Amino acid sequence: MAPLDKLRALCLALPEATERLSHGEPTWFVRGRKTFVMFADQHHDDRLAFWCPAPPGVQEELVRTEPERFFRPPYVGVRGWLGVRLDVDVDWVEVDQIVREAYRHVAPKKLAALLDG
Repeated sequence: MAPLDKLRALCLALPEATERLSHGEPTWFVRGRKTFVMFADQHHDDRLAFWCPAPPGVQEELVRTEPERFFRPPYVGVRGWLGVRLDVDVDWVEVDQIVREAYRHVAPKKLAALLDG
C-alpha cells in the first residue's frame, strides 16, 4: 500500500475526520474545519512527508534526535508543527500515534476523548 493510502486510512479512522485538498495536497480535518494532518508530496522540497501539529516541545525533541525522519516544516514549523518523512523506513505504529496526537491537539475534547475509549 502506498504511503498516502496508509496515511489516509489512519486519518479517516478518527472520529468525524474528513479529507479534502488544501494547497493542492490531501489534507485531513476534524469536523471539516481544523487541520490535523497535511500530506506533502514534494510540494515544498524533495521530501515525501506529512505535517501535523504537535504538543509543545515534541517538534524540537524529534528533530534534534532523529533529523533523518523528522523536520521543521515551512510556514507552520514556527507554530510547533512537525514534519514526518514518508520516504524513509516508516514505523507505521509510530505514525499512527503521531496522527492521533495531532488529532487530539485540535479536536474538541468530546471527540478527543473517544480515542481513549
